Amino acid sequence: MNKLIPVILFAAITFSSSAQQEDSLDNERLSKMVSLSEVVMRSDINVAKFIERVKNDTTFYKAFRTLHIIDFTSLNDIRLLDKKGSLKASLHSKTKQKVAAGCRTMEILEENTTGNFYDDNKNYNYYTAELYAGLFFTKDKICGENNIVKGIELSPRNKSGIEKHKEQLKMLFFNPGKKIPGIPFIGDKINIFDPDVARFYDFSIDYGDNEGESCYVFSIKAKENLTPEEKDNIVIDDMITWFNVKTMEVVARNYDLSYNTPVYDFDVHMEVQMTKFGNYLVPKILRYKGNWDVAFKKRERGEFTATLIYTNGN
Repeated sequence: MNKLIPVILFAAITFSSSAQQEDSLDNERLSKMVSLSEVVMRSDINVAKFIERVKNDTTFYKAFRTLHIIDFTSLNDIRLLDKKGSLKASLHSKTKQKVAAGCRTMEILEENTTGNFYDDNKNYNYYTAELYAGLFFTKDKICGENNIVKGIELSPRNKSGIEKHKEQLKMLFFNPGKKIPGIPFIGDKINIFDPDVARFYDFSIDYGDNEGESCYVFSIKAKENLTPEEKDNIVIDDMITWFNVKTMEVVARNYDLSYNTPVYDFDVHMEVQMTKFGNYLVPKILRYKGNWDVAFKKRERGEFTATLIYTNGN
């Protein structure tokens, strides 16, 4: 249980033909729940098809898989805080990934830590740090990877331990809004595109600019004035995604998630900003700020920023 909850804080389901038909009906129902700005209404957008593309987006996932096949430098800032907000432990480092002959390796160029960030064997004392490492750090040499996403199904089934938790993380992170099996109390409540859950949210589509790119701004926000019983169905409080108008690639995404049960609680904010490196869409900055607690474990308050720099092999 202790390793399950932080996974929730971060996170291409395949469907049978009958499920696809049901999904199309759901998209039509959802399209009637979406508010459109005046400028979007004038564009005569097909809302049901827009929702379908959002639900089945792979550009976000592919961008992170692309990190496995290219060179980049990462500026890493991880901070763990006490209950008063004072610094408890930290890591500031600069790492460089190199890819050659189909294999990637990572070199630590600079590193400074404070507090008990590591144990005596240089293992992470904090699960937030371990999850960060799983996204951006590489141990030893890893070979034979690619950034192909077609045909890949993210599912925790037939997995256990840390591998199961990583898969749940990927599902939430790369396919937010899809049901995640195996998470106590909230697996179904993450499925915000299910009309039974969607009724607790306000959906909207607008036009906007993100770092010079013209975007559709798709916003999902929990309705105001929900009763306590209705709020118990809310896990994703707010999610905003910027989609490039021409390519429908994810340009940026912000999440706010929270939940409270007798055995765990969490309150998390994340921001992801993308960029282009050649023809590749890749993450540029990832920010996280979270507070979570699980029974019989100490509360963990952490924040981090990952800044990625792409180098053309230099």
